[in-house]
Amino acid sequence: MTLRHLLRLAAPLLLATSLHAQAQAQAAQPGTLRIGFQKSASLLTFQKSSGSLEKKLSALGVSVKWVEFPAGPQLLEGLNVGAVDVGFVGEAPPIFAQAAGAKFVYIGFDPAAPEAEAIVVPRDSDIKTVAGLKGKKVALNKGSNVHYLLVKALEKQGLKFSDVQAVYLPPADARAAFERGAVDAWVIWDPFLAAVEKQSGARLLQDGRGIVNNYAYYLAERGYAEKQSQVIQALFEDTQAQAAALKANVKAAAAVIAPLQGLEPEVVEKSLTRYQFGVKPLTAAVVAEQQKIADTFHALGLIPKPIRVADALPGSVKLAEAGK
Repeated sequence: MTLRHLLRLAAPLLLATSLHAQAQAQAAQPGTLRIGFQKSASLLTFQKSSGSLEKKLSALGVSVKWVEFPAGPQLLEGLNVGAVDVGFVGEAPPIFAQAAGAKFVYIGFDPAAPEAEAIVVPRDSDIKTVAGLKGKKVALNKGSNVHYLLVKALEKQGLKFSDVQAVYLPPADARAAFERGAVDAWVIWDPFLAAVEKQSGARLLQDGRGIVNNYAYYLAERGYAEKQSQVIQALFEDTQAQAAALKANVKAAAAVIAPLQGLEPEVVEKSLTRYQFGVKPLTAAVVAEQQKIADTFHALGLIPKPIRVADALPGSVKLAEAGK
């Protein structure tokens, strides 16, 4: 099974020809850092809008190009075909990508944010508990962080993933299906979660607290990570500075981010309060948690072979953190 085929199973993909054309147009520019991001990634959207990274990297003779993707699986394919050098995604996409042989390494992670993803139902739904989802249609983005949340939430109630009818849709299509009653529940992350709560009155059935960590990861193309450590260090220094600025004045940050995400400031502010933000070095405990997700997906038949997450770590991290 090819990488492109596997990630197509994970989520709707950008056209492969578009990615390759983009990679060729931007390829091998040692003086350019190409960052893959999702507009829903609020800190990176905030960082991009500030222009702070461009100023910081100019001292190293490096420019910045931001490349937007609709979701993590597409971003991982972009990273694999050389369209970007660094990317930021949730827990699940790297697992699907590694199982398909993608060439990337984990270079950092964001703190746990279990409240920033949840299972929601319509306000007037007669479903009151996760157990009530049995036999129901549940929308989710396949291969995303919420895929694991749904698996573990069902497991806690003694149910299997196969006990629900999974309907795989990207966020925009899932919300449309949710609001017209084509699905019974939706598993989604912020800021889409905060938006559907405020704008549609969706009722939160279960968030990630006590079930999942909902970490997010910074990834890099392996060769880039090995050769451009100074650029990555500068990126992380700026990311930390922007995270501190965001947390110091959430309301002001929300006002900046909201129009870029096409959301109301109040919605963005609510979503920001459910994240901690600020990249950290990988630890053995975090790697172990990521391995649990990989093992779960393999047991469910969602990836074709078992993987070893430590194999996707830079050499120094593998020795220091994975005990190898």
